[in-house]
Amino acid sequence: MTVQEIIQQFLTGMKNTGALEYVAVFAGIISVWFSRKENIWVYPTGLISTIIYIYLSFKVGLYGEGSVNFYYTVMSIYGWILWARKDTKQLPLLKITNSSKKEWLQQFAFCSFFYLVIFVILWWLKKNHYSTEVIPWADAFASSTAFTGMWLMAKKKIESWYWWIATNIASIPLYFVKQYVFTSVFYIVLLIMAIFGLLEWVKRSNNNRLSI
Repeated sequence: MTVQEIIQQFLTGMKNTGALEYVAVFAGIISVWFSRKENIWVYPTGLISTIIYIYLSFKVGLYGEGSVNFYYTVMSIYGWILWARKDTKQLPLLKITNSSKKEWLQQFAFCSFFYLVIFVILWWLKKNHYSTEVIPWADAFASSTAFTGMWLMAKKKIESWYWWIATNIASIPLYFVKQYVFTSVFYIVLLIMAIFGLLEWVKRSNNNRLSI
């Protein structure tokens, strides 16, 4: 695909972007902004985006991404509950922390398991012509890293941002080739926000240690 063809596809995709996709994108951006600030509103705003994306993903055969957004929805409720818990001083019980070596191994095992499961399912669907639009390896990678990132976000682990960065990098071309161009741009924005989110959480973690 030439540069001119990419630009033309981008312009065409932007013209064809529906209202639901716009709502999902802006709700998602607001949600990530709240997560960077460690604000519990990350979850109610995120739910708006994830529920819409469940519908949009399954509509074009992005079953891996659709499953991710279903998982996001469930984990958003779980994270909302965890983040809402407070101590006797009405301060959040859950603090931003780093993962131990053991937790890193658990994260890679968690991600690898879901990658294999999603890849095999999508490969089978594509092979049997149930969905010729799926891209098994790319969809599985974006999905499994997102599963891991969301799990760690609920636990306020700094490493969640590394997984989000990987998810965003994979999702940019994935949604572009599916002609969800505005969503592809959305993931570019999320990638930038994830980098700043990582820096913000590292700073907050250091402040937490100094205050102890």
